[in-house]
Amino acid sequence: MPKTLLPLALAAAIALPGFARAADPLPPPRIIVSGEGEASAAPDLAVLSLSVMREAKTARAALDAGNDAMAAVIAAMKSAGIEDRDLQTGGLQINPRYNYTNKPDGNQEAELVAYQVTNTLTVRIRNIDKTGELLDKAVSLGVNQGGGISFSNEDPSKTLTEARKKAVADAMAKARTLAEAAGVSVGRVLEIVDQNMAPMPMPMSAKSFDSARAAVPVEAGENSYKVQVNVTFELK
Repeated sequence: MPKTLLPLALAAAIALPGFARAADPLPPPRIIVSGEGEASAAPDLAVLSLSVMREAKTARAALDAGNDAMAAVIAAMKSAGIEDRDLQTGGLQINPRYNYTNKPDGNQEAELVAYQVTNTLTVRIRNIDKTGELLDKAVSLGVNQGGGISFSNEDPSKTLTEARKKAVADAMAKARTLAEAAGVSVGRVLEIVDQNMAPMPMPMSAKSFDSARAAVPVEAGENSYKVQVNVTFELK
């Protein structure tokens, strides 16, 4: 190639990619809408959080007292039909307790008066009709603190599927409404992003344990599963 033509060839080679990019088709117009769906199901699993707190002059004595009380609770749960897989220690805490007195110089003097031991047990109850009975039995055996009760579903997949269908239908209806208002029509679906929200547990305060009677009234109600989807549609 003659030397005089070499700069022109190089310039053309550099310019060609720019022409190729300019020729690329523009992405089709699109719209992103969100849809929500909700479905409910009766729970089939109850989860209890039961705690035994014992106090003594020494940590050893407090731990022994807590161990004895919790062992009785675990034995009662097993005798009521709760399987080993549904019993789990949720925590063990040993804390000193101090009394503080004010001194004449304005400082405080700490005096160790006792040790507190708290042992927590998580119990999954698959026959939720027995929840009140088991709670009463646990309190009778020495449970004096608790995180609460929650009701859930062991397999919520069918309920979530129903909620997802409702969420997608809601998104499609919104997209058609918006497109019609803009004078266009909805095309194919380009993307769907799923965001499901689990139901919140239903708490029961520790004060409820103090007033537990022969049969603690427990109502499981229903769990509501909410799903939100973000759907991207092509516009025509």
